[in-house]
Amino acid sequence: MSELTLFLVRVAFLAILWIFVLSAISVIRSDMFGARVPETARGGGPAPTGRKGNGKPKKPRRGAPTHLLVVEGDNPGTRAELADAPLLIGRGSDAAIKLDDDYVSTRHARVAASGDEWFVEDLGSTNGTYVGPVRITQPTTIGVGVQVRVGKTILELRK
Repeated sequence: MSELTLFLVRVAFLAILWIFVLSAISVIRSDMFGARVPETARGGGPAPTGRKGNGKPKKPRRGAPTHLLVVEGDNPGTRAELADAPLLIGRGSDAAIKLDDDYVSTRHARVAASGDEWFVEDLGSTNGTYVGPVRITQPTTIGVGVQVRVGKTILELRK
């Protein structure tokens, strides 16, 4: 081999090695600190107060879900009231539903409302969030009794 070819092979090998090292650091950082959520996905505006224009507390409509419940996994029976939405699901201390599951990220998913509909959104977790058997990549509508799998844990909206 010529010296030029050998030099180019060395440079290509080093470039591939550095790409691997930087991607491994990125995965470790996102697992430890959570994925970055763009400002547009955060809502940007003020958080809803749960009150109508007349100052009275907003009543959930009849048949609407009232809480999110862990139905299977390491923490069965754990629940979070939907009045406190948006709800963060994960291993972090700031999560509304804190899960002790090795397959759950620190900030794994979020459940939020838009009008009368409820959505679940994956926050860039390593192992993904599933609605039924389907892995979601964008905010997905969920209803009462629809199973949401986060790691080995299954959650449902309940009345």
